[in-house]
Amino acid sequence: MYHHDLDFERQHIWHPYASMQHPEPVYPVKSASGVHLTFENGDKVIDGMASWWCAIHGYNVPELNAAATAQLAKMSHVMFGGLTHQPAIDLAKLLLSIVPNQLQHIFFSDSGSVSVEVAMKMALQYWQAQGNTHKNKFLALKHAYHGDTLGAMSVCDPALGIHQLFTHVLPQHYFSDVNIEALEGQFKAQHDKLAALIIEPIVQGAGGMRFYSAELLQQMRELCTRYDVLLIVDEIATGFGRTGKLFACEHANIQPDIMCIGKSLTGGYMTLAATLCSAQVCDGIHADGSGVLMHGPTFMANPLACAVALASVRLLLDSAWQCRVQSIEKQLQQGLAPCHEYAQVADVRVLGAMGIIEMKEAVNVTKIQNHLIEQGVWLRPFGKLIYTMPPFMMNEQDVQQLTSAMISASLLT
Repeated sequence: MYHHDLDFERQHIWHPYASMQHPEPVYPVKSASGVHLTFENGDKVIDGMASWWCAIHGYNVPELNAAATAQLAKMSHVMFGGLTHQPAIDLAKLLLSIVPNQLQHIFFSDSGSVSVEVAMKMALQYWQAQGNTHKNKFLALKHAYHGDTLGAMSVCDPALGIHQLFTHVLPQHYFSDVNIEALEGQFKAQHDKLAALIIEPIVQGAGGMRFYSAELLQQMRELCTRYDVLLIVDEIATGFGRTGKLFACEHANIQPDIMCIGKSLTGGYMTLAATLCSAQVCDGIHADGSGVLMHGPTFMANPLACAVALASVRLLLDSAWQCRVQSIEKQLQQGLAPCHEYAQVADVRVLGAMGIIEMKEAVNVTKIQNHLIEQGVWLRPFGKLIYTMPPFMMNEQDVQQLTSAMISASLLT
């Protein structure tokens, strides 16, 4: 990559959560294979982010390459309005066989944020079809993150989240502290207005990588049942083995009414997401005779994405993913343990293939990232967090290099 290309890039191309006037450094990637990224300058780094948690099998995966190539020879896309195709049907069959069994219907979309929008619309249309139009608000958790589109932003934490700039223009919903007393208080006070409780089960992701107990998740399900409120679980970040269970709601053995999935669905190859719901929700949406769920993305159930997703989910299920995630969890616990003793570290958390060092002060992202690259590791810290969510096929040596780099990075603050 020539210098004038990088100059053009800095002047014209936006990056996530970035300023065009004061852009942070970016590192040109030439290729990716296994757990490694190779930069244009020849440096090779271990990707401890799995490209924002989605490349669970690593990069340049033969099975996924083959699935994409085979589907390209047939068709890369066809509209889903009035048409269907085998990749969508086969993927739906497989997904419905592995999610909580109450979920019986699936709506494909093209990103995680859109799947949340669809989930919210399902909940709103469900109650509207019952003639219960006053149940039009949502309850979410403080520190929640559910995406960057307008509806999804409205159920992200308005005070402590990343979307504070838009709080005054977003629909106003309710937020609870992450404990049973606060949640029960909100249900008692607001249940007649609540269409649904929307949560990230067990792990709150971009809102701070916070964990909570399976017992609390079970209690949330019970509150929803008791107060006649739908439960939406956002498994976009936690689904497909990341927490040590295939889906995080399995930690509490609960049945959600609506589930959102994405990220790891295609193994990081394509953008694809889905919203699944129970027969009760589906039938309820049709109760007023309209029979139409008001959503329809152009790239809904894209055949190429569905084919790759089918191969990715099969590859996961056919692998020893539980053992791999358990091994990574043990290595992360051992490797990050020294940080418990550091004065500048507030907390160290590990669950499944997730390891988090929470600092007491916000980190200098550019400084930390430069150091990590020098150590042969790619991570993307944010706020007070230096964290990893690695591919599941990372070996012991790679994890050791990853945790050593994280420890040394924590000493820089």
